[in-house]
Parts: sequence; C-alpha cells; structure tokens
Amino acid sequence: MNSADIRQLAADVLAGIAPEADLSTVADHEDLRETLDLDSMDFLNFIIGLSQGSGVSIPESDYPQLFTLQGLVAYLTR
Repeated sequence: MNSADIRQLAADVLAGIAPEADLSTVADHEDLRETLDLDSMDFLNFIIGLSQGSGVSIPESDYPQLFTLQGLVAYLTR
C-alpha cells in the first residue's frame, strides 16, 4: 500500500466509525484521537479496521505509533 491508499483506507474506516469525522481537516502531525474526538472504543475500532483493511497485524504495543496520520502512514508502509 502506498500513502494515498493508506489515507483512503483510514478515511473509509473512519466513515464507518465516526461519520462526522473529516480526515481531510487533520494535519499529519495532529493526534487523531483528540482532533477527531475519538474515544477509546472508537480508536480501537479504527485500529481493527485498519488492520483488516491493510492485512497488517497491529499489536496493542504499537497503537501509539498510529496516533497521527504521519505515524499511521509510516507504520503501514513498512
């Protein structure tokens, strides 16, 4: 997956969890949880959706690496 694919996947997953959340308003370095007002369950569902959509297993210990778009793209492009 490339950066554009990952961003689209993230937007699609978010649309199913928090339809009012607009990923295009989030800067690469901003904390997704705070900026999009995601609670812990929303964020967990977001991670699960990313994992299923990308085919990448994401252990809980790696969740902090996915708090920002920049981190999310870097993690999933490895």
